[in-house]
Amino acid sequence: MAANNGLKATTTSGASKASRKRKPKDPCNVCYLNQNLCICKVIPTLDLRTKISLIIHAKELKRTTNTGRLALEALTNSEMRIRGLGRDALDLSDLLSLQYDTLLFFPCADAVELTPVFIQQFSKPIQLIVPDGNWRQASKVHTRHPELKDIPRVMISTPNTSQFHLRAESTSEGMATLQAIAYAMGAIEGLAVQNQLLELYNAKLQATLVGRGQLGAILQS
Repeated sequence: MAANNGLKATTTSGASKASRKRKPKDPCNVCYLNQNLCICKVIPTLDLRTKISLIIHAKELKRTTNTGRLALEALTNSEMRIRGLGRDALDLSDLLSLQYDTLLFFPCADAVELTPVFIQQFSKPIQLIVPDGNWRQASKVHTRHPELKDIPRVMISTPNTSQFHLRAESTSEGMATLQAIAYAMGAIEGLAVQNQLLELYNAKLQATLVGRGQLGAILQS
């Protein structure tokens, strides 16, 4: 996610460098998997009150293991902004619409746990701004955008207990952007939405590991 979205396909028992570096030769331009492993047919269409605004680093656009863009394919009320395209700072002021109560999804020291009880205080639909990239890239959305300085920070602290990951995680809470969005949407929109997004993430994870020759590890888990 926004937090610890550092990428390597790996398992807790380790994976070879060769398998981690193997990339799709003819990727789908939506899910970025090999055409024979494409998961686009299982992408749900979720039309929700909550808006997701994904702030993605330009370098992340090149990574086939990115899951933030996959979340946007499922969430009709969403948009993407790209950081790091040039020297000029990206201005996000226009995201701060009076139509929404806006929150920044980033686990800093003053971030509040995102729960259904916390959400009850807001009368308008929620806009969740989600940084996407590695930790250093994502943290700059938190620290380098003065237009967002007064936006409340929220986080989730659900441990990621999965044995398999698209990328190596440095903390027990680290997870892919799509996973993090799923849990956040669970708090805001309910468990049915959370589960549909997690099913999409699991489809991406399994297809990626199959494409990298780790199917045996999946079947044995």
